[in-house]
Amino acid sequence: MILIVDDRPENILPLKKILDLHQFTVDTAGSGEEALKKVLKTDYSVIILDVQMPDMDGFEVATAIAGFGRAKHTSIIFLSAVNTDKKFITKGYTSGGVDYLTKPVDPDILVLKVKTLHKLYEQQQTLRVAQASLRQEIDVRKQAEQALTVRMQELQAMLTMLPQLAFTTTPDGQLEYVNQHWLRYARSPLTLPETHPNDDMASIWQEALRAGDAGYSREVNLKELATGTHVCHLLRVIPIRQQDQLVRWIGTFTDIQDQKQTAAQLEKEVALRTSELQRKNSELERSNQEMQQFTWVVSHDLKEPLRKIQLMSDLVKQKYLSDNAEATMYLDRTIQSSARLSTMINDLLAYSQLSAPETFTTTDLNELLTTLRFDYEPIIRQKEATVDIGPMPTIEAMPTRIRQVFQNLLSNALKFARPGVPPYIRISAERVGERAIDAPVDPSGDYYRFTVSDNGIGFEDKFLSRIFVIFQRLNSRERYEGTGIGLAIAQKNVSVHNGLISAQSKVNEGSCFTFVLPISQRAKE
Repeated sequence: MILIVDDRPENILPLKKILDLHQFTVDTAGSGEEALKKVLKTDYSVIILDVQMPDMDGFEVATAIAGFGRAKHTSIIFLSAVNTDKKFITKGYTSGGVDYLTKPVDPDILVLKVKTLHKLYEQQQTLRVAQASLRQEIDVRKQAEQALTVRMQELQAMLTMLPQLAFTTTPDGQLEYVNQHWLRYARSPLTLPETHPNDDMASIWQEALRAGDAGYSREVNLKELATGTHVCHLLRVIPIRQQDQLVRWIGTFTDIQDQKQTAAQLEKEVALRTSELQRKNSELERSNQEMQQFTWVVSHDLKEPLRKIQLMSDLVKQKYLSDNAEATMYLDRTIQSSARLSTMINDLLAYSQLSAPETFTTTDLNELLTTLRFDYEPIIRQKEATVDIGPMPTIEAMPTRIRQVFQNLLSNALKFARPGVPPYIRISAERVGERAIDAPVDPSGDYYRFTVSDNGIGFEDKFLSRIFVIFQRLNSRERYEGTGIGLAIAQKNVSVHNGLISAQSKVNEGSCFTFVLPISQRAKE
């Protein structure tokens, strides 16, 4: 295999194509550090090494490679377009290179040199393999009989101490040695254990002998001779080879009766717990549905009397109390309170419905914000506000819920304007690489960070932990309308989108709400 090391892909590609055309297997590395990691794991016949590289230049890489034992027979060819002086060429050879070529390189010359060095490497490899094989064969033949005797003694001693039934056989499956546990299930050391009628021990034995180098494993029910009971055992058989020749089989029968019973009991417990969990999930789902229905019915039943209270109060004020200023004032307060309660019921209903499932779809936020701004156009003109919306992305989102986020933030920005100061609201988006409020900008990131800033009344930072809590208000109801649910809805909707939301603010300087959403919900799931 040939390794090309260069920090510039445009230099690697032509060299790789040339070598591919001459049937070479080519690997590449984009830095000296990557090349060193690959040399530690892979054998290369030739390394074509660029001299000018950041972090580690070619000379440093070659010096490091020279210290690797597995790369001592690898040839290094230096390539350089700048360092063509004699001192650099000399440094290349002293660093461990066998050749030093300057760019532009003649492809024919390069291929000829690579072929020569690759052929030399293969010849060296073949010679080393032959030498190692010869030495191994000599050593094996000298120690074969002695090692065989020692191993058999050790093996038999080990098998004697095992708590399982242990045995060895000749290559054709004839019993050679069995330990004392064997006789609990077999009539003699030369016969196979007796089994349950459903297990044919003779067939199992032949099947094990045909397993090959992978060995053999299966469960067998052995009959205990003393009690006549059947006990489940795990049969394992592995081949023993010397010089690629099968010399014997070694096997064990391990009692797994307790494990089988435990596993069966565990399966029952798992099935029982799974059934209970499914039942609880069904109950929870039914309870959620009932709760949503209850919320809807209650809100509807509450809103109907409120409408009547507002209607009747307004009718009484106009028909009977037009000349009574004090009574009119009290009825106006009643009507206003009824309106606030109706708004709160609507907000609570919206908050409770956030748990209802909705499908993620590809959502163009430019179109969504254009429509939202059109809906708020009357109040924008009334307050002489400026709403500056930057370019928005297209993401996977729940359109209704993501609209609620922008709607609540825009509504608050218009509502909490400073007296006498026209509101200025800026909505922008930027791509980031992490799910974090302060993540750095990343043009190829998986998230977008959205900001909604204004020049309104603001609030103190110490209240940041309260603003997303349902029913929490920082301003008096008499001065600013609202129920304290809007930001709680926004936070919950951002959370459903696997996002984060936070805020920064200073009193009389405005507020900035920031939230981060993933571009693709499927990737996050």
